[in-house]
Amino acid sequence: MALAISLLPESQLAALNAAYRSAQARRRRRAALFVGVAVLALLLAAVGAEVDLTTFVEKFGNFFSYFDRIFRLDSGARVWTDPAEWFWGWRNWLKLLGETLLISYVGTLSGAMLALLLNFVAARNTAPRPWLMFVVRRFLEVCRTVPDIVFALVFVIAFGLGPMAGVLAIAIHSTGALAKQFAEIVENIDMKPVEGVRSTGAGWIACMRFAVLPQAIAGFASYTLLRFEINVRGASVMGFVGAGGIGQELVVAIRKFYYSDVSAILLLIIVTVFVIDISTGWIRSRLFGGERT
Repeated sequence: MALAISLLPESQLAALNAAYRSAQARRRRRAALFVGVAVLALLLAAVGAEVDLTTFVEKFGNFFSYFDRIFRLDSGARVWTDPAEWFWGWRNWLKLLGETLLISYVGTLSGAMLALLLNFVAARNTAPRPWLMFVVRRFLEVCRTVPDIVFALVFVIAFGLGPMAGVLAIAIHSTGALAKQFAEIVENIDMKPVEGVRSTGAGWIACMRFAVLPQAIAGFASYTLLRFEINVRGASVMGFVGAGGIGQELVVAIRKFYYSDVSAILLLIIVTVFVIDISTGWIRSRLFGGERT
């Protein structure tokens, strides 16, 4: 059976086409205006930050020349021609890299545990008192606003050189970051189970334990694994301020111009981060029911 398609009269069709073209023109003008404002803001910010394009162009080659230098041995040969000479200190470097991983692990786990306790108070739908939520949120903002390397520097001054400063710095910064993410997960849960548990006469802690936590635990674990990845990178440079780990050896190599050592240590850090990234990504996909790849 053939279907008949009715067409609008030419006058109505022309009016609709004109309205469509006008709407498209307005949309393009708004987009062009937005791009223009963004470019102008970028240029003003660059001037304010004293970004000198001339200097950038003139000295851009130094970037490549440095990388060319760190991939050469003292003899002038390429590092991959003599791996034994390139990774001469691998035993000590791996030990320090393991220390970096332990700093990240202990700091992340400590921060996650504190975040688990505080996020229920920081979430709008589960906070027992508005004033308590306000106080906890401001505390968490301080924890995540101050960079972890600044915390590390403060703790190095307070407790001396070593991994303890790095662990404390990562733990505090992770508490602030994870508690915010955990609270956002809690604010998006289904509140019906909470109401059901509360209707039995259960207290606030029981509601969190039996109604909120089961809904949010997978998200908590996923964000904790992601934070561990970030903290491994952060802990790798905390050695610059004396907070332990592979960063201490890296900063010594940079300051003493041990070029091939710099590339060897950087390669170890990059490979480690790749492995952790792939492993934790696989675990996170399992937590959210992703398909195996």
